[in-house]
This record gives sequence, structure tokens and C-alpha cells, in this order.
Amino acid sequence: MDRKKRIDAAMGRVKADLVFKNVNVVNVFSEEIVTTDVAVTDGYVVGLGSYQGEVEVDGTDKFLCPGFIDAHLHMESTLATPFELAKLVTKSGTTTMIADPHEIVNVCGAPAVRYLLDATEHLPVNVYLMLPSSVPATPFETNGADFTAADMAPFWNHPRVLGLGEVMCYPDVVAAGDAIVEKLNAAEDANKQIDGHAPGLTGRELQAYAAAGVRTEHECTSFAEAAEKMRAGLAILVREGSAAKNLTTLVNGLLDSELPADRFLFCTDDKHLDDISREGHVRWNVRQAIRLGMDPVTAIKMATINAARVYGLRDLGAVAPGYRADLVLLSSLKKVKVERVYKDGVPVEDALARCAAAPVPAELLNTVRFEDVRPEDLRLPVGATAHCIEMVPYQIVTKHVVEPVPSENGLFCPNEVYTKLCVVERHGRSGGIAVCPLKGYGIRNGAIATSVAHDSHNVIAAGDNDEDLVLAINHLKAMGGGYVLTSGGKVLGQLPLPVAGLMSTDPWEDVQRNTAAILKQASQMGIPYHVDPFTSLSFLALPVIPELRLTDRGLFDVVKFAPVKEEEA
Repeated sequence: MDRKKRIDAAMGRVKADLVFKNVNVVNVFSEEIVTTDVAVTDGYVVGLGSYQGEVEVDGTDKFLCPGFIDAHLHMESTLATPFELAKLVTKSGTTTMIADPHEIVNVCGAPAVRYLLDATEHLPVNVYLMLPSSVPATPFETNGADFTAADMAPFWNHPRVLGLGEVMCYPDVVAAGDAIVEKLNAAEDANKQIDGHAPGLTGRELQAYAAAGVRTEHECTSFAEAAEKMRAGLAILVREGSAAKNLTTLVNGLLDSELPADRFLFCTDDKHLDDISREGHVRWNVRQAIRLGMDPVTAIKMATINAARVYGLRDLGAVAPGYRADLVLLSSLKKVKVERVYKDGVPVEDALARCAAAPVPAELLNTVRFEDVRPEDLRLPVGATAHCIEMVPYQIVTKHVVEPVPSENGLFCPNEVYTKLCVVERHGRSGGIAVCPLKGYGIRNGAIATSVAHDSHNVIAAGDNDEDLVLAINHLKAMGGGYVLTSGGKVLGQLPLPVAGLMSTDPWEDVQRNTAAILKQASQMGIPYHVDPFTSLSFLALPVIPELRLTDRGLFDVVKFAPVKEEEA
């Protein structure tokens, strides 16, 4: 960084490297649209006013805003490696991502953190990591590796490690459990941020959670929940992903309230390449908020300076002197139409052309290991009633229902209402297999299996017959993880994800095209439009989202935070 050069350019003693002439600047401090020149030198905005540059861009009738910040995401959930993801998200204006890698760390442990830090070091997008706090998420499932406070220690001083990732084990926090308190203390000692994940937490338990040092929440599904958590000091991350879509509820609530928006941020959490390529990344959150009636400047603040302030990113989130020139040029403010994106004052496509994907370490490959599954392994004895997971449209929360299910000779028999859900431990540790009825998934004449199953990423499969289920599960093992769709004893579609069974090494365009094809096939097998065949399925094994989940060890009641006992049916 050449500070003298920046000062000279700001004073007009030398030409700036780049000047946007006569552009409408979205000022996130004054909440105005100001028509002016914007000078950029050495990767930083150096002045707003009247400037000349070595390169000049005509900004007449265009808008210049800060690069968008995704305040919370799991890069692994896009299915792409960091380089490929950067190529896609920057197209729609995202220049900063705050990533929690607990998906891949649950499979591979500390080597996964090292890989992601190395793989994002020289990308033309700022990638910051939150160290996963809950690996495994609970002691009631089998994952691939632990990530303890001792494992975290080497990473606290890394300049792109911002803090402790979403603390999903909120019952342990409320109970002041030793293991999580040790991690919370380590984050505080390192003066780092602590992210939250506590759906439905309220009252005294919420107060205890905030008192532990948690400062954000991205699991709010009602505005009343968001307001209570905001009053407890938490920043509210408004999520709009592929399966969990909370933006409309939270933005409408914010618009109807008198609460300030400065503690509301945008995030995607889990969003597939197909949705990102079609809608854009954080840009979509901004556009949808504006469509609902939010002032465009307020919406842009939620995507920029609000996130920068919460996470202590002092030189990001604004078009102002001394801030990094991560900029988005818009041809339409209301529609958030991205014309060009700049990273550190360089067109992002030029910066990307000088980059290449980092090699994947061998320890992140060949991670799907289990004995071949047989049809008899998937049999489920049932009585007069059974515990069922009932899906909720457009949400990742579920309902816990106990009701009669179809059966034959005392064994559960799936139909158009009830699907068979299976989880197979895939890390070569326990060999566990669990089965339960699933209501609302709707697949007919086939099965789907995937190694993407939050957060322990065992194999999860859903189908209406054991033959196709077995074929899908075993084929998944043979290709090292990914997605598989079967019907009539044949493999209809597949998407290999060799990196920890979670990510592809192919170009994002190929991954998106193959994902779209298999999603189209799945939708033709009876899965309703409000269910994402893979993303929705992937959350059904996560035992920290209410109400009922299935892990490799059996059904888990998240409300009671305890395994379901068979005699309770």
C-alpha cells in the first residue's frame, strides 16, 4: 500500500489510477445519492469531487455502490471450489464473503481450514473464515473429524479468520458446558467475533446465549423472533438461500416496525449455483428488499456497511476515501442491474484472468467409506403409529408428527404421501444406518441419495422403494460422493463431488448445468415445487434445527434435544 501516492492523488497532485466521472454514488453514511467523480488509486477510493484519471469511466446515469458482502455462507453448499465460486458470485457484485467452513471441517477437520485459507488467498474476492464452533454439531451423530479448541488455536492469528462460527450447540451454551465455554473463551481472548445459530431461542435462555458473547443470528423465521434477538444485542442476518427463505418475512416486518435497519445484514447461508447463476448472489437479497418497498439505499447498506461494521471490516462497505475500491457499477438502482464489478479498483474479470484454482490436498479426497448397503438394511418395523418427519414448505424447519403410516407385514411401506428416509454413516467409523418415514417429499418411482447432509455429511437418501434406494446409496459410494438419482433399477442422473463428498473440481458452468439437469429429473418424479430435492433433503439430518431429524443413530427430537424412544410412538 502506497499511502503517499493515495494522498497525492486525493489532493490532485497526480492523476488517479481510475476515475468514475459524473456517477451517482450511493453514500451509505449520509444515505444520499450524490452525483460526483470518484477517484481510485492503489486499490483504494481516494476522493469524491472533481478528478482526472489515467483511466476514466463515464458514469452518467449510472450508480456506484460498495461491493456486496455475504455476511454468512458455507461455500461448500454451492458445490463449487473457491475459485469457481468466486468467478460466479463476483458477476453479480459480491466482493466479500464471510464463510463458515463447518461442512467440510465436519468431514476432514483442520486440513480443510488450511485448504480454504490457501485456496482463497489470492482470489479477487475477500474471503474471511469463521472457525467452526460445533464440530460435530451434537454428540448424537457420527461425523468425520473433530475440531476442538486445541485444533482452532493455530488459526486465531490468521488475518482472515474473523471469529467463531455459528454456535449451533445452544443448549450446551445455556448449560455452560465446558467444551463450548472453552471455545467461547478462546474467541474472546483473541478479540474475535462470535456468530449465533439458535432458532426459536427466547426468554432467559436467549439472554444467557447473548451473555455468552454471541453477537449474530441468521435463523430467525419471524419478525417477532428477530426483534427479540435484536433487543438482546444480536445483529440479524436476513437469509435468502435455496431452501431457507426468510427475507420476505423479515423485511416486511422491518418495514412495518419502527426499528432501525442498521443491525440487519444480508446473507445466503446455503445457495446453489443454479439459483446464484439465475438470480445473482447477495444482489438478489437487495433487489427483493427493494421490491418489497425498502428504500434502495437502506437495502444496499444491509448488503455493505452494516455487515462491515458488525464484522470489524474497517476498510470495506463504502464508496468513500480510505475504503478499498470494491465497487459495483449499476445501470439501474431499483432493479440492481449490475453492469460491472471492480475489486481493488480492477475490473473483476481482469483480476480473475490472472488467477487459477488451488490444488486439492489428497486428504480431502476419497472420503466416502462404508460397507455396501443391502435392502434388508433399510427395513423399518412399525406399529399402529410411527414418528414421522413432516416437511414445511420453503423452510428447513420440520414438524414432528406421530401418526399411522402405510405398512405391509409390519414393515413401513412408502407411498405418495410417505417417503422412506435413510441415513448411512459414511466416514468409516460406526457403520450406522437409520430409517424413518418422511412426509411431504413426494418422490415416486425412484430414489435420491447425496453425501451432502448437514452437518456431519453422512449419506442421506429418500425414495419409495428399497431397490432404487440401495442402488443410489451404493452408487454414491462408488463415485466418491455427490448426488445420485435412480429409478427402475437404473441410474438416471449423477453429479460427482469428489472434494470431501461436497464439492466439484469442474468449472461452475458444468456443475450448474449438471445440477440443473438432475433437479429437472427429480422434479418430474413427484417432488413438489416448494421442495428443493437436494437442498431440502440435505438438512433433514441436522439435529439442531427443530423439530425432528434423522441421524445415523436414529430419530432425534430437537425440541427435547434427545433421541426419540421407540416406545413413545
